[in-house]
Amino acid sequence: MNRTITVKGIGKVSAKPDYIVLSMSLKAKDMDYEKMMSMAAEQLDNLRKAIVGVGFQRDDLKTSNFNVQPEYQSERDSKGNYKRWFDGYVCNHALKLEFDFDMERLAQTFSALAKCLAEPEFSVQFTVKDKDAISTQLLQNATENAKAKAEILASAAGVALGQLITIDYNWGELHLYSPTQYEVADRCHAEAPCGSNIDIEPDDIDVSDTVTFVWEIG
Repeated sequence: MNRTITVKGIGKVSAKPDYIVLSMSLKAKDMDYEKMMSMAAEQLDNLRKAIVGVGFQRDDLKTSNFNVQPEYQSERDSKGNYKRWFDGYVCNHALKLEFDFDMERLAQTFSALAKCLAEPEFSVQFTVKDKDAISTQLLQNATENAKAKAEILASAAGVALGQLITIDYNWGELHLYSPTQYEVADRCHAEAPCGSNIDIEPDDIDVSDTVTFVWEIG
């Protein structure tokens, strides 16, 4: 039976955010299905007009989730029994707008959204545009880390590091977002002059990943 050594390599990368993800949500509700859908369509049209007004294209606005369903309410009557009734149709529409890091453009967009008739709820995250490059660097770092550990352990144990037998990696999604939270109330954006903003510097994105290697030793 071949003797082996198993080593877990840890890769770490710190990246400067260079991309903005602006998430928005719209909600339309009415007892009549057709009216509710008409309201949702009008909200989307107003939102598109708002972003076009600050230099984006209509198709820059992407849908991340679209959900239409009936809504019900319930309450307990005098006998302690629950009564449930139909309370209308609801459309929840989640969208996102992504663009290169530019705090002035972000401020202009926030101001336009705050004044938009659709009254969207919105939030912002800072990330990196080239996520594949970060993933590649992580795997390279993890591989180098594992090999260095294996060579140290083999040398200390007085054995030779042989052929690589297996590589075990969990292809999970990395969380490539800055921990910086950027929040300004809608009213403040609506009253601020277009483009006014504090030039903040988001915190770096620190991410790590692991890969497990098995080598023969002799």
